Amino acid sequence: MQQLLPVAIRSVLEKPARYAITRLCFFFNAICAKTVDVSKLDKLEEDVVVTLCLLEKYFPPSFFDIMVHLVVHLVREVRLCGPVYFRWMYPFERYMKVLKGYVQNRTRPEGCIALSGIYS
Repeated sequence: MQQLLPVAIRSVLEKPARYAITRLCFFFNAICAKTVDVSKLDKLEEDVVVTLCLLEKYFPPSFFDIMVHLVVHLVREVRLCGPVYFRWMYPFERYMKVLKGYVQNRTRPEGCIALSGIYS
């Protein structure tokens, strides 16, 4: 999504708001990369604060809840835990969809999945 969003909003929003959203997309591209340059994390942290300030200019205060504020802390999390793709839950969510396909009794899915594993 962070690659397509700047292209999608190209003709929808005015230039300053589009610039702020594009900067946010570039931030997510940087922290989701396979390799993260540790020397650039301080600059990245400063840039995301400036980006959120730019967003505050163009979007109403109701847009800014705690989830938007948590973006500030993502750089620190990358610094402590390493690249983001190590902690992604997408593969597990996909596998849960496969497991849900084995469920026959919707009221007790755990038992159905355990039983189908025994008889397979």
